[in-house]
Amino acid sequence: MELRTLRYFVAVAEELHFGRAATRLHMSQPPLSRAIKRLETEIGATLLDRSSAGVTLTPVGAVLLDEARALLDQADRVRVRVATAAGAATVTVGILGDSTDPGATRLAGAYHRRHPRVEVRIRETDLTDPTCGLHAGLVDIALTRGPFDETGLTVHELRADPMGALLRADDPLARRDRLKLADLADRRWFVFPEGTDPIWQSYWNGGEPREGPVVRAVQECQQAVLWNGTVGMTPLAHQPAEGLTVVPLIDMPPSRVVAAWNEGDTNPLIRSFVQIAITAYHD
Repeated sequence: MELRTLRYFVAVAEELHFGRAATRLHMSQPPLSRAIKRLETEIGATLLDRSSAGVTLTPVGAVLLDEARALLDQADRVRVRVATAAGAATVTVGILGDSTDPGATRLAGAYHRRHPRVEVRIRETDLTDPTCGLHAGLVDIALTRGPFDETGLTVHELRADPMGALLRADDPLARRDRLKLADLADRRWFVFPEGTDPIWQSYWNGGEPREGPVVRAVQECQQAVLWNGTVGMTPLAHQPAEGLTVVPLIDMPPSRVVAAWNEGDTNPLIRSFVQIAITAYHD
């Protein structure tokens, strides 16, 4: 019974869908189905019931899922301990803009408790690089916000934040209890520099081309609004600077907080990071 096959089984058992599991594993569906069939033959029992209604775990499959998770977790721990003993246990984390997110704080504590001898290197980036250096090969994993060009990356959503319009406190629109993007159509927005990921730029400009001062950092966004009376978007939960306010934007999709890493990266430190992040951002 190979660890790789167990990873395949866990993916299918958690997704309860061969297509989604294949996508998660970055493989096509036929070899995944064959691998599960071979595993069932090896064990001598059916692990998954397949029907037109979908995929469900059999009682034997449920037992194997628990055991496989424990075994794979132990295997990852062994790899980490060996790498630590060899002096090679490091992980570089890219963080976008504001690193004071309480989810990131909880993640840092939990990751240190789980891997106290792993050196975590932090690379904080400005708003012009939503992948925090992933595409450039500068980090192993990024804590960032979507959407952006996901080519060659695996992206897992950790949280979705409602959005608001960032305004001067004395702006007439600041008296509203909610706004729509159309209410901001004739205003100048803060914008990101030329060459910034167009998917990212489009989201933060509400899907429309905008004109206004160029910004690169969270503080620059706030100062652009404070000094110039421009507008822009920010997560509703973000605390604005003095003299500014945030009004809910009811027709803007939420901002996705995500963990992103390179496709096919099997580093157990990254897998552990993602698992801990999922818990930390949902507490």
